Amino acid sequence: MKWLINLWRTLNRPARYLTLGTISISAFIMGVVFWGGFNTALEATNTEQFCISCHTMKDTPYKELQETVHWSNRSGVRATCPDCHVPHNWTQKMGVKVAAAKDIYGEIFGVIDTPEKYEKKRLEMASRVWKQFDKTNSQTCKNCHDYKSMNWDKMSPLAVKQMKQAAEKDQSCIDCHKGIAHHLPDMGTSRAPELIAQVGHGVSPVDGQEYYSALTKELFEGPTGDKDAGLLNIATEVKVLETQGDRVKISIEGWRKRIGAGRVIYKDFGVNILTAQLTKEAAKHEGTIRVFEDKQDPMTGLTWQRVEVDIWTNKNYLLQNPDMLWSYAKDTYNTACSVCHTQPAPAHFDANTWPGMFQGMLAFVNMDQDTTALVQKYLQEHSSTFDKSGHH
Repeated sequence: MKWLINLWRTLNRPARYLTLGTISISAFIMGVVFWGGFNTALEATNTEQFCISCHTMKDTPYKELQETVHWSNRSGVRATCPDCHVPHNWTQKMGVKVAAAKDIYGEIFGVIDTPEKYEKKRLEMASRVWKQFDKTNSQTCKNCHDYKSMNWDKMSPLAVKQMKQAAEKDQSCIDCHKGIAHHLPDMGTSRAPELIAQVGHGVSPVDGQEYYSALTKELFEGPTGDKDAGLLNIATEVKVLETQGDRVKISIEGWRKRIGAGRVIYKDFGVNILTAQLTKEAAKHEGTIRVFEDKQDPMTGLTWQRVEVDIWTNKNYLLQNPDMLWSYAKDTYNTACSVCHTQPAPAHFDANTWPGMFQGMLAFVNMDQDTTALVQKYLQEHSSTFDKSGHH
């Protein structure tokens, strides 16, 4: 302990030969050297080479990245690990670095050192990353992707509709784009519509069979070409009539109001449950819509027509039954809409009342467009209009 005491006395002894200026300059130089060394070491950990130096990272997430557009694309611009996972803001960057210590611990002690262990932890790790993206409003994404710089003319009509709505409220990218760079974890009943849609991604539709749309899908006038014919709403029942290449010709049964072009198709008479919205051109195209009967709604005085629509869409994302969609919608409604109050049961309101009630809740929750449409449709289709068990 004697040498330690002597060192302390030396450090506390006033300088006999150094001036205040010399001390100040020396301290400044030492500070610059320290800060430079610190930042050099910090930046060394912000490289792809450092990230994949752990075999777990190299063998799993790095390989998954190489399968995506962030790795190889027509512009030749590649996103590396730190581009997405390390914020530019210094405070946020340090927060991420501190949190990363848990990953280092996991690597050293073999928490995720096998594919089986990694998959078991994938949801936990992904959720932590998604939470970080939510905190920063996906700022690392927006370092490259700017809403104001997007060329709407080069997007599909469906993408334009969704992206413009996102741009209006500067929505976090991760709300809709989970799984954009790495495989999605098994999320159980917390699956989002795009995850459920993957179940139907590999389904080969059979002519004459009935299916349900797992996502909001684009409609086309024919088996080829990009001419927009409208949108098919999520969880809509369709019948496959014909398959050509990547598209199927489907039949949609429903009702429309006999006003204007009559291009909006609803699930049932007098019930405002959307199933499809056609363009004016598609609605007027001969052979697209067949009318079977007219019926007047005593509540509104409007005349409705029972119709059948024959139209084309992409053959992917069709499910054989809607059970997974309704399960996800029910869980989302019960959790997201119970934060502020006890939510009413679906059968508490009729199908035409629910849209207004549900839209009033959206200011207090965070849902992507397909989830919003799906939950509203779930409430409508399980409302008192169809569930005669009474109010709950």
